[in-house]
Amino acid sequence: MPHASNIVLCDGPDSPHAFDIVPLQPRTGTLDALCPVCKGHGQWNTEIDLVSFRCKRASCGRCYGEGWIETGDDPIGLPDIELTAGGYPKWTIRYVPHEDADLPDPAAPGLAET
Repeated sequence: MPHASNIVLCDGPDSPHAFDIVPLQPRTGTLDALCPVCKGHGQWNTEIDLVSFRCKRASCGRCYGEGWIETGDDPIGLPDIELTAGGYPKWTIRYVPHEDADLPDPAAPGLAET
């Protein structure tokens, strides 16, 4: 059965409805400051229906979805999955050097690769 909808497309984190119903991420670990791209949300809406609030989201490439960034020289720990010698998946922490962190592209600010 069709329902009423008002779908809005968001071009990035600067769009008017980009952070509707997207919660702020709590600070975990030792990350230093709110992400300047996603402003602490870790993700934003790329498409949202303003009637039903169904949405599609993009993860922030600057903070890896954490909402917080490292401002010093400490490596950034990211949850990851690797295969064991037996071929089974296992959760692990992958450390990314601070200088290798994805910086936003000035031509398309805030848009993460999908």
